[in-house]
Parts: sequence; structure tokens; C-alpha cells
Amino acid sequence: MKVIKEQLQDENKRQLTVHKENFDFLANKLNKAGKDIDNLIERLSEFQVAIPSWALGAGGTRFGRFSYQGEPSSLEQKLDDVGILHALTQTAGAISLHIPWDIPEDYDAVRERADSHGLVFDAVNSNTFQDQKNAEQSYRYGSLSSNNEAVREQAIEHNIKVIDIGKKLGSLSLTVWLADGSNFPGQHNFQTALLNTEWSLKKIYSAIPDDWKLFIEYKPYEPNFYSTVIQDWGTSFMLANSCGEKAYTLVDLGHHLPNTNIEQIVATLMLKGKLGGFHFNDSKYGDDDSTVGSIKPYALFLIFNELVHGMQNNTKNPYPAWMIDASHNIKDPLEDLIQSLEAIQIAYAKSLLIDRNKLEDAQKANDVVICQEILQEAYRIDVRPLLEHARLIRNGALHPLRTFRALNIRKKLVEERGSDSVATGL
Repeated sequence: MKVIKEQLQDENKRQLTVHKENFDFLANKLNKAGKDIDNLIERLSEFQVAIPSWALGAGGTRFGRFSYQGEPSSLEQKLDDVGILHALTQTAGAISLHIPWDIPEDYDAVRERADSHGLVFDAVNSNTFQDQKNAEQSYRYGSLSSNNEAVREQAIEHNIKVIDIGKKLGSLSLTVWLADGSNFPGQHNFQTALLNTEWSLKKIYSAIPDDWKLFIEYKPYEPNFYSTVIQDWGTSFMLANSCGEKAYTLVDLGHHLPNTNIEQIVATLMLKGKLGGFHFNDSKYGDDDSTVGSIKPYALFLIFNELVHGMQNNTKNPYPAWMIDASHNIKDPLEDLIQSLEAIQIAYAKSLLIDRNKLEDAQKANDVVICQEILQEAYRIDVRPLLEHARLIRNGALHPLRTFRALNIRKKLVEERGSDSVATGL
């Protein structure tokens, strides 16, 4: 299904008076503070976040998965769901596929369908953390890090196949995340596992097209209990440097130990020109994959403070690839993603309002109090009218979640797909 533009316009008309009052009040306040409103709106309008194909159905836990009605049971239906998100929010203009969960059967048809929704294909993601049907080798004891060269070669070939699929779709990057690690001390040699991984990544890197990027993700724990081969940003950074200039570190918010200073990691990687991508989610205890901004919105704002500074000052770092990576086992997946997109845009908008000249002066003067005040002054501003206006001028919904419900989109999806449909992949 598609969201009809006239439907959005009708819903927007009902909310337009209140929006105009709120926007005019905020715009007047920001103008007096010397902010360029048109520039803010333009930057918010341009900011796009990729939706992963695996996030459109009900997520799960280690113990079970509670299916949600009207889930997309094909890649084409997943594209339709992202199209709905993009029509409402105007900030979900890309989809990221996971292979082999979402291999197109008809590439031309899939690209045409994506184009009809105004979508492009973001990074393609490989999967060597599960044994695939009819595979000759098992990843039980590792994939790219395996002691068995035949296993490593199989994992490398899979990644090269994923690159070929991405080329046909117009993607320009490959994300590699490894579940490789150990459950018990002495199970494997740390150095050998790392060297094997480096060897494998270099083989994959050699197949990367000139205009592509290789993103190397990291995670401190899970699914293994004792060690993970690429366990932190330093190891990812080291491997990216070893591969070459087209290889970058990918930061996932959930892939850190509690209270890790993620904003400092972001700043360091951007300074070195090696932050390639960013996966958004939130967590309370560990890699919970909760709705973005639902637990630590101020931490997200501080991360965006560094991201915005880096995008303005670290010219050697490419423009980061943005993506949501969350698991919604209770909420409607589309509603959860709408909330996440809103939280990301709010944090980005607030970070754009930071007076960076004043902040730099206060930092140089070691005026710690004023440094804090400058950040919190920007954080306390209700920027939602800016987001609404950015959506309005792009013919999106003033209030995406409210409109999603008003238009009974989930009900229509259930009627179209049935109550027993299950998303592919997970």
C-alpha cells in the first residue's frame, strides 16, 4: 500500500493552525538569537536515515518472538513499509538489506518499486553469524576468524556475493558484523583469531568497488560469553586502517559496555577520518536495541554534538551513513520506527542550535560552567516545530505517529496481508 498525498494534506490541515503558532513563536525566538531558520530547516529536510529490512517485522528475544499482524512477508512488502515511513516522516529515504534474508528475485522490479517510494539502497549487510541452508561449512566456531581456512573462504565468498547483490541495487557500502568469539578461556588464541579476521577482511576489501566503503562493526559481547574478536572501536579502527582508505569503523549505540563515553569515540574516529556509519538504538543495561531516545536522550544529544562538530570540521571524514538498528518485540514496528526517527531528528536539530563560537571561547577560557550552560540551553529548546515544518515543506505529515493512527495504516496492512503474515529474515 501507499500513503496518498491528499490523505496527508487533509490530516495536516486539521493541525496546521497549532503548528503555525508554535513554529512562529520558536522561529521568532531563534531569529533573535541569530539563528538562520531557513538553513536549519534545509539541513533537517536533507537528513535521511536508512531503515533496515529486518526491523519491519516483530523483533524477538533469545527466548521467543511474538509475531505482529500484517508483517511484510516479502522484500517488496518491506519496501512498501519503508515507503510508508518515508511518506509520513520524509526522513526515511533509504533501506538497508540483510543478505541472505532479503535477496531480490527480480532486481529491476525491486529497484523500480524502491524508486516509486523515493527510496535508495543503503549499505548491504552480510550474515556469517548463522549457518545457511546447504552450506558446506559451519560457523559454529567462527567465520572470518575461523581456524579452518575453508570456513574463512566460505565466509569471504558470501561477503563478495553480498557486494555483487549491492551493486545491482545501487548500494555503495558493505557492513560486516561478526559474532565470532569464544565462550570459554583457552577456547581459541586471541592473536590467531584477530590475524585470521584481518586476513579475511583484506580479501573482502579487495573486492570492494572503487566508489564503495567497507564498514567494520564491533561489539564487546554476545552471542559469545567470554570474548568477541572485534570487541571495541579500537580493534575495528585498527582493522580498517589495515584494510585501506575505503574501510571505516561503524558505531552501533548498543554495542558498548554500560556508561561508555560514545561521544568521545565518535570524536576520535572523525578526527582520524574513520567514522563510516552509525546505527541508532537505545539501551538500559546492554545491547537492548530499544527505541532511539527512549532511555538516554541527553546522551544521544551529546553524541550528535560531536557528530555535527565533526561534519563541520573533519573534512577527511566522509559523510556518515545513518541507520536505525533496533528490535521491537512489543510495539508496532512501524510506530517504533516513527518514534526513533523523531528522536534522531530532535537530537540533530538541538545540536545544530549549539552556539559553537561561544562554546569554543568558553572552552579556551576553561569556563566549565558556561560550557555546560551552552549545551543545556540548546538541549532544553523544544525543536519539534522545526521538524514539523521540515516535513510540511516536503509534503510529509506534521505529526507522523498521529497520522499513522488516524489513517488506520496498520489495520489496512492487516487487511491486505492477513493476520498471520510473518516477516522474512528474523
